[in-house]
Amino acid sequence: MTPTPTGRLLRTADGCDLVLERTFRAPIDDVWASVTEPESTARWFGAWKGDAAPGRTVQVQMAFEEGAPWFDLRIDACEPPHRLAVSTVDEHGSWRLELLLTVTEGACVLRLVQHLESDAGIGDIGPGWEYYLDQLVASGVDGPLPVFTDYHPGQKAYYEALAGR
Repeated sequence: MTPTPTGRLLRTADGCDLVLERTFRAPIDDVWASVTEPESTARWFGAWKGDAAPGRTVQVQMAFEEGAPWFDLRIDACEPPHRLAVSTVDEHGSWRLELLLTVTEGACVLRLVQHLESDAGIGDIGPGWEYYLDQLVASGVDGPLPVFTDYHPGQKAYYEALAGR
């Protein structure tokens, strides 16, 4: 499989936003559950544990990364079933993400926005989110999960071109 990259890079006053979308033929509440309930997130990203509420921190296990590492994820905003904003800091820097869900023409559109201070590393970040979002899609239809090497390094040049490299 050779997936087609879909991300966009939008310049902002504070840096840039990486924006990716997926459309689901499912009710918004089902898609919301897929991105917020630990049993569901375990199928496409990783399980989490803790008291999930705005201002709180949960622990997330990245099930599809080498070593299945755990990390802390702060819930900055939770407005079911339309918006989830989270942030984390790790050895790769600060990560600020939003998941925005809307209903358009009977379909649920999920928009993932990563707020970045710069476009550094976009050639690695973009393919990673393409992979995880396609994992989400596949998990919702019980389809075969994608393979990361179909995304990276193959999509790296696309994302670097968005940044003007």
